[in-house]
Amino acid sequence: MNGIAKVMTVMAIVAMPALQAMAADDEPKLTVKPTGRVLMDGAVYLPDGDGLADGVALPDIRMGVKASYGKWSGKIDAGYSFNKLSMKDVYIQYSFNSENYLRAGYFVHQFGLNAATSSSMKPQMEAATTDTYFNATGRNIGLEYVHDCGPAFLSFSGIVAGTSMTSPSNEQGKVSVGALNRAVWRPCHATGLVAQVGMSLWYQSALHKAETAEDGETVASKGYFNWSAGFPTRVSKEGMLGADVTNAKGVFKLSPEWLLMKGRIACEGQYYYMNVARRTGFESYRAQGVYGLLRGILIGSDYGYSHGDAGLATPGKGTLEMVLGYNYTDANQGRSGIHGGISNDASMTLNYYFNKYVIGRLRYSYTDVRSSDAQRNRHVNTIQARIQILF
Repeated sequence: MNGIAKVMTVMAIVAMPALQAMAADDEPKLTVKPTGRVLMDGAVYLPDGDGLADGVALPDIRMGVKASYGKWSGKIDAGYSFNKLSMKDVYIQYSFNSENYLRAGYFVHQFGLNAATSSSMKPQMEAATTDTYFNATGRNIGLEYVHDCGPAFLSFSGIVAGTSMTSPSNEQGKVSVGALNRAVWRPCHATGLVAQVGMSLWYQSALHKAETAEDGETVASKGYFNWSAGFPTRVSKEGMLGADVTNAKGVFKLSPEWLLMKGRIACEGQYYYMNVARRTGFESYRAQGVYGLLRGILIGSDYGYSHGDAGLATPGKGTLEMVLGYNYTDANQGRSGIHGGISNDASMTLNYYFNKYVIGRLRYSYTDVRSSDAQRNRHVNTIQARIQILF
């Protein structure tokens, strides 16, 4: 039994008490609540053209349902974007108590501070390019245990790659599996004052495809990974960074994080490092990146803290927030002959929280990309606006 299989076996053993406890619970009350999201975006690009065009879009429309039954809860969420329907969160959860829970299904597993917020709730409007490129907060099928108590926040996950949501295992040839965790130390974590640091680790075996050998037998292809990220906008979809890594054995990722908050000022960020080990005779592929945010509440009260996410809580009704952000991604690895590209992105975002259901965002960003096989050397100034409705 390899290391990853052992991790997943341990996770399954941990799940057994939850199944046994179901029969012991007092008869609870079933609660069902519909959920939804609509994003309405507009964008102007300077200069425009060459893959980027001014316009408006509804890039994300979601409908789903949440349910709870005593210590059990679950969620099913589907999204519609540009004439494509896809499943989002689909999971069931058992809460042992207010400090520990076990979740199983298809969802974003805890990996760094950026995993604490959904794609529409990023304070800088769009996720950092590094996070997107490393697929650090993509959804995967798996089992996750979370411990949230006092100064410690810990999570452990065993996963199967999200490709298993779109391709049966026989078409993959060999299923990609992995394990990851997030560990956070937060000596201060209350409204008006937060100080925390953390570290996340991730290992995952390579992706494969089923192929037909010369003798007609179906075999798994050599391992591979595809990494990519577009310009940080959803109105136009234009590739910016990209690398196809062949002869891969597995990928290792790590991400230290930090969060400091005092009153109405906060600073947060993450560093990312990734190494893709390859077969003998092929140089490993390495990439890295970092993002940082300086957040300030111009109108409103102090920032709050969200225990379940180990991050800042969504500001309250009537809050006006300004966010200054910077992201650097280096996806080039010359020795391996892979030129994923180098990008820099600086942004300023204004967020107005009308109420808990409606948020308005206005963002300006300057994005520069160089040395990428997926895009010519260029820079783009982008002005974006968004109204989002959440329920």
